Amino acid sequence: MDGLILNTEDLYTLGFQEVASRYGKEFTFSLKCKIMGQQSKEFAESIIEALELPLSVNEFLIETRKIFNDLFPLSTVLPGVERVIRHLSSCKIPIGLATSSSQETYDLKTKNHTELFDLFTYKTLGSSDPSVKRGKPHPDIFYAAAAKFPEKPEPQNCLVFEDSINGVKAAHAAGMQVVLVPDPRLDRTLVSEATLIIDSMEDFKPELFGLPSFDG
Repeated sequence: MDGLILNTEDLYTLGFQEVASRYGKEFTFSLKCKIMGQQSKEFAESIIEALELPLSVNEFLIETRKIFNDLFPLSTVLPGVERVIRHLSSCKIPIGLATSSSQETYDLKTKNHTELFDLFTYKTLGSSDPSVKRGKPHPDIFYAAAAKFPEKPEPQNCLVFEDSINGVKAAHAAGMQVVLVPDPRLDRTLVSEATLIIDSMEDFKPELFGLPSFDG
């Protein structure tokens, strides 16, 4: 969801930098790449350790939650995403959402996009789902997401869309195909496990994966 469907990765950067600035620290892109896809307690621990912040995990989460309560409802859908979701839904292709977000942050982020997110028959919210023990790059969330499908698809028949290094590694570890739509600053040599890398969801061609084409 974050950085792939919605622009919330940009909002996370603003929020984390606001807290880091209070202690004269910088939330860098390299640190961002390290935490993308982690569950909330995991990324809090990573940021606190990397920036040597005098905060506990709970204190960090409380401070950032105050900021994100205002920011997340401002989220926007990224280019090309709605077309892909609506196309797969109309073609009766089973689709699910696998996000490391909690139920609380999911509700904030999708507040103004409920119609679009209602097209996902199955949702896995990693930070609130007890079956997801570990965040990305571990494959837990994708195993949990696939298990919700009545068809019980084999991993190699699942296609994941991701925007992060950790997400690609998690999907690859789960034995699934993965399309990466990365931040333009990302070093693509770090994501060799991706099945396909595209600049934008506007560039996605479903037929490359045996799915109905947009003009079919």
